[in-house]
Amino acid sequence: MKKKFYIELIFLILLGVFTSFSLPPFNYFIINFLTFSLFYIFLVKKVETNKNKKIFFLYGWLFGFGYFVSNLYWISISLTFDQNFEFLIPFTIILIPGFLALFYALVAYLFVVLKPNKNLSSFFLFSLIFGLVEFIRGTILTGFPWNLIAYSFSNYVEILNITSVIGTYSFNLFCISLFISPSIFILKEKRKDITICIAFLITTFSFFVYGSQNIDKFHKAKINQHDYNIRIVGSNISIDRFLFDIDPVSTINELIETSNLSKDEKIILIWPEGILPGLNQDTLIEFDWLFSDKLNKNHILVLGINSKITENEIIKYFNSLSIYDHKLNLINSYNKIKLVPFGEFLPLENLLRSFGLRTVTNNYQSYTSGSNRKILDIKTKEFSLKILPLICYEIIYSGRLFQNNNFDFILNISEDGWFGNSIGPSQHFAHNIFRAIESGKYILRSTNNGITAIINPIGVVEKKLNLNENGYIDFTESREIKPTLFSQYGNKIFGLVILLYIFLIFSFKKLRNE
Repeated sequence: MKKKFYIELIFLILLGVFTSFSLPPFNYFIINFLTFSLFYIFLVKKVETNKNKKIFFLYGWLFGFGYFVSNLYWISISLTFDQNFEFLIPFTIILIPGFLALFYALVAYLFVVLKPNKNLSSFFLFSLIFGLVEFIRGTILTGFPWNLIAYSFSNYVEILNITSVIGTYSFNLFCISLFISPSIFILKEKRKDITICIAFLITTFSFFVYGSQNIDKFHKAKINQHDYNIRIVGSNISIDRFLFDIDPVSTINELIETSNLSKDEKIILIWPEGILPGLNQDTLIEFDWLFSDKLNKNHILVLGINSKITENEIIKYFNSLSIYDHKLNLINSYNKIKLVPFGEFLPLENLLRSFGLRTVTNNYQSYTSGSNRKILDIKTKEFSLKILPLICYEIIYSGRLFQNNNFDFILNISEDGWFGNSIGPSQHFAHNIFRAIESGKYILRSTNNGITAIINPIGVVEKKLNLNENGYIDFTESREIKPTLFSQYGNKIFGLVILLYIFLIFSFKKLRNE
């Protein structure tokens, strides 16, 4: 019996590990039909033979641990850049996946507590619990909706276009049902139960048809030629500049050279997040001599650079996106709201600092979170446009990015060097595709050591600089598109999908009793 128990533990961990191969950059989504179905069948069969409900918490945790330990290993890479943090690497490899696995443990436990059976009501119950818990994972504390199983469809924009209507969380709930639907062939009580599996395949095909029509409609839309060029720079500058107080002059010169500015062309120049070491909004002006013969009234500079203010004799630092004119006068700025725990702010900072810990991305103190996300207005004699700023992983939050969609495009700047040459940058980039479709807006993404791209409102990558590629891409035209349903109602639509699943659960339960 002990041997069988250990085999089961290994089996569940491996199911989680194999499921990771469905995510970017691999996107072998087909594997989910096997792993999710086997996980669901395992739980249903175990209910028949094991009355100890607490063990199901372990079952769910093991599946979740295998899943997260294999697709979030890159988090530990951020600790390799500073030897002061290297002792934490084993903890991050185990503790972060272990914590996130608790959500999957909760899924399995709640499922068995609600007395599942082989009936189709249990099929929808499991999907609903899983989908709700994933929503909670992306919401509570600071929220971390990374690697929802829906992201395994990142390469299939025709199917993904349904998120413009229902959003990512609703689509994620659908994906869970779709991937466990093959289990119906094993667990079916009646032959007609198989129709549910067929129904999900037909629904998937209908999503594909809808997406294809949406894409075709987009390509027929009117093209607007901009009277300015937005130049998005992707760079490959070493992360060491944060750690060794490297002179910013070399970095500025490299970025200026990469930008390849023309004096006669109207250009809005976009540089990545936190790209200039040791500088902030106020001190950038000290290096105006580097820009003086490169920038003129035809140019605007947008970049990620730290800012600070003093309140009640306390200095507060912010991770900011800043907009400058050609004389380096600050036009507008935005302070990042969603900060990365331990990366940008240290929970219980006073206590943990006494043990020698600090944030990974700066060597002074935690960043302060911005008060609100605002639309930035760039309005000068030469330019007039509005952008929604998102810094780094703020792009991962579905349905929580804006309330007013009166802006021209979304700008996402990031520093992906902390991920190293891992699968992390590809996972990070995939979120941009989902947000573009949900919002119905172009996303312009500028990264250092990451993937720089222009993604249109149907999720197609129009231009791209690959991982660690140095250069720029230009955004000179765009197509008109109406606001998406999801951009107007957000995750309220997810609430409607939840009600639909509750209706299906009780309907099939009633049919079984009859």
